[in-house]
Order: sequence, then C-alpha cells, then structure tokens
Amino acid sequence: MALGPVGHLGDRLFGGLARGSGGLVVLIVAFVGIFLLALAIPALAGDKSSFLFSRVWNPGGDNPQFGIAALFYTTVVSSIIAMLIAVPIAVGVALFVTYYAPKRLASPVAHAVDLLAAVPSIIYGLWGILFFAPILRPVINGISDALGWIPVFKASATGDVGVVFTASVVLAIMILPVVTAISREIFAQTPIAHREGALALGSTKWEMIRMAVLPYGRSGVVSASMLGLGRALGETVAVLIILSVPNANDPWNSSIFAGGETFASKIANNAAEFDSPEKTGAYIAAGLVLFVVTFLVNSIARIIVERSTPGSRRPRRNRRAGSSTAAEGAES
Repeated sequence: MALGPVGHLGDRLFGGLARGSGGLVVLIVAFVGIFLLALAIPALAGDKSSFLFSRVWNPGGDNPQFGIAALFYTTVVSSIIAMLIAVPIAVGVALFVTYYAPKRLASPVAHAVDLLAAVPSIIYGLWGILFFAPILRPVINGISDALGWIPVFKASATGDVGVVFTASVVLAIMILPVVTAISREIFAQTPIAHREGALALGSTKWEMIRMAVLPYGRSGVVSASMLGLGRALGETVAVLIILSVPNANDPWNSSIFAGGETFASKIANNAAEFDSPEKTGAYIAAGLVLFVVTFLVNSIARIIVERSTPGSRRPRRNRRAGSSTAAEGAES
C-alpha cells in the first residue's frame, strides 16, 4: 500500500506561532519597562531629595521631593509576612488533599481552596477591614504586649485596625489558592516508583513524603511561592481599602501594627494628582521600582527552580579518578 507524502507545513506554522508568541511576550515586557523608564527619568532628574532613601513624598511645586523608602518597606514587609503565613499552610493543604484526605473529602477541599482565587480583591478588602480586622485586634494586642519592646511589634498609638499586619494576613489568604493549586499538582506527579520504593523499605507515610515527595516537588513549591509573592507585591484594591494612610506630618513608624502605604496603594490612592508631568512622573518612577522588584523576584525564582530541578546540574568531574585513569593509560 502506497503512503501519501508527509507534509511539514503544519509543523512550520505551529513552530512559527510558538516562537512569535514567545517573542511577543518579551516585547510586551520590554515596552512596559521602556515606557516606565521614559516617563520616570524627567521626574527623577528634578527630584530634590534621595529617591531611594527618602520618606518624603511631595512631588508637586517648584522643588519636588519624593522618595520610596517608606513605600518599599511597607510593600516588602507585608509581602514577606504574607508568604510566611501562606506557604506553610498551602504546602500542608496540598499534602493533605494529595496523600491524606479520602477521595470524597479531597475533591471538595480542593475546590473550596480554588474558589478563593475567584473572590474579587474588593471583596477581600471590605471583608478584611470590616470583619477580619476586629477579630485580629486581640492577636495584635497580645503580640504587642509581649514583644512591644521591639520597634517592629510596637503598638500603634492611634489604635487603627487597618494596619500592615491585617493587610498581610488578608494577602496570605489571597495567595493561598495559587500556591496550593500548583503545589498540589506537583506533589501528585511524584513518580510512583519513588513513593512505592520508600514504602517498601519500611518508611512511614510521613517519611515517604519527606524523602520522596518534598524533594521532588521543591522546585514547584518555589515557583508557586514566587507567583504568590508577585501577587502580594502588586495587590492594589484590597491593600488600599485595608491600610490606613498615616498623616504626612507624623513621624514614620516601622511597626507592622501601624498603617502605611505600598507602591500599588500609593499610586491608586493618588491617581487624582496626575495633573502635571512632574507629579505623574513621580508615581511612574515608583511604579518602575515595583516593576523592577517583581522582575528580579521572578528571575531569582527561575534560577532557584533550575538549580533545584533534578538533572539540571552537570556532574562534577572527579579529578583523582581522572588523574589515576590517565596514569594507568600512560603506563600501559
């Protein structure tokens, strides 16, 4: 039976579309960075204070002064606290759903966690400030009473409920479904040979998870955590609603039990001030810093994933073995 000719037009079209899609994403990222940089440079050139280390924010007038120190601190601290809360819980939920829960219970729990990702940010913000913040007040008081001698845990004199700690806990709930879903899929893909081999050697279920599942899923958990961190760094509406904005004349407070502003909430809360190129450029410069921080976080995560993926490292050369082999060859 004669076979028809094999055509490669479909392969070429698919390959071209795939390469074009990848190039398009790179161009979009590059254009966003160029746009932010082009609008930020004139404002940075006219800044009369230290942009990186100043906490003053007065971009208008003849002598504009603006700095991102306070914004950077609040953004990073709130995101780190959210990650410290969300990642262990997400890994625990993923392991429970994958290896501990019965099938009848695993599916509803997984769907319930996934539904958290469908809740709009404004709902999280309203729920966080109206319902969740009063519940956290005893926790905040207890921590501040025990560790108030540390500036980071010092109680706020105003007694506001819209503090950095409250926003961090809400951010942790928001990024929980992302980290859980990816971790769950990675843990479920652990090779059966690894799991069954560990159990056959007499390991308990926890020992099997510790020796086979967690090492295999380490890179996936790191990737999921970095995606959640990117969501926490750039979250706007929920943080804008929850955080109370301190007065400009008040001294800066580094406590997580005080109010503050992140990059995203600062830009969104002052969008009405974009009435001049100087003011707009100042906020664009803050957005540029957030863009760079997010880009660096994802780049570092990519490096960690590549180094922790099995088979990604080149085997080290044994110099002694190489030298002895060479000596044996010379003798022969």
